[in-house]
Amino acid sequence: MSSEIDGIDPPRVALVTGASRFLGGDLVTRLAQHPDVERVIAVDTQSPTKDMLRRMGRAEFVLADIRNPLIGKVIRNMDVDTVVHTSTLTKAPKSGSRAAMKDMNVLGAMQLFAVCQKTPSVRRVVLRSSSVVYGSSAKDPAKFTEEMSARRRPTGAFARDMIEVEGYLRGMARRRPDIAATILRLAPTVGNHLPGSVSRYLTSPIVPTILGRDARLQLLHEEDALSALERATVAGQSGTYNVAGDGIVMMSQAVRRAGGLTVPMPYGLFRTVGQALMGPVMKSFNKEELDYFHFGRGLDTTRMRTELGFEPRWTTRQALDDYARSVGLRQVVRTEWVDRTESILLSALGERMEAR
Repeated sequence: MSSEIDGIDPPRVALVTGASRFLGGDLVTRLAQHPDVERVIAVDTQSPTKDMLRRMGRAEFVLADIRNPLIGKVIRNMDVDTVVHTSTLTKAPKSGSRAAMKDMNVLGAMQLFAVCQKTPSVRRVVLRSSSVVYGSSAKDPAKFTEEMSARRRPTGAFARDMIEVEGYLRGMARRRPDIAATILRLAPTVGNHLPGSVSRYLTSPIVPTILGRDARLQLLHEEDALSALERATVAGQSGTYNVAGDGIVMMSQAVRRAGGLTVPMPYGLFRTVGQALMGPVMKSFNKEELDYFHFGRGLDTTRMRTELGFEPRWTTRQALDDYARSVGLRQVVRTEWVDRTESILLSALGERMEAR
């Protein structure tokens, strides 16, 4: 990227997608309080809560779908110079399907970036991406750098969508080299407002794990995720950045710190027995999330510090402990739960042996 891009000024008019949710909404709130930002436009397909609208202050909310031509009129007519895209879906909507998810994620991003490319006033685009693009497998390096790709092509819908979305943004940046394109690959987040798969997994008092494996987890506090987005929007350089807390925690350690009990089992029983132990929570996890619980993932965050200039407040361990305290997780494993777990596991193992 040229020095002209890297020396870009703070935004004058910023537009944020996904403004009815935690990251988008709270980013709008922070930008509205920034003295150098003249105007903030919050966009989403549904209205924020009254409390969030109040906290957004002087920001203007526009009810719009990024797949609709209206978004182009908003960006052009309001002379937007910075676009922050946070509205990607990690799962298919309850009332929709995988096709609806892909339509929102991929088609939505493609159309949004096309508008940015055609609008002369746009000088910076920030994408909230995810470290899920690296996948999770037994062949993974200890830490992924930004130049690396998945060792085994991710099979999960969200990962495939984000790989495509990142590709569209890079394509736009090649066609408009005067636009600073910033991609933040966020590690799995923990927190009350941004409950990811790790948070849901660890809230169970009895947590199924995979026999012979102890996944390496590197996590990100939700407030650090928000602060990284703010940094990239206001003062960050163009480029792709891994964003995660320092250090790792093994899955077995994470479960204990959250107050739970691990139940190791063969991978072939992980989902079926896990569902009997955890109920609908286990059923909600998709293939890419189950792979993460199996293998984990480590990220190299050198570029985050040296180029983006961002320093997380919480380490992986501190982020996990803060989440556990905030939701009141504690050691509540009862004897009858342990007995029930043992019975379920022995029964499943017996059925598996009979099937052979």
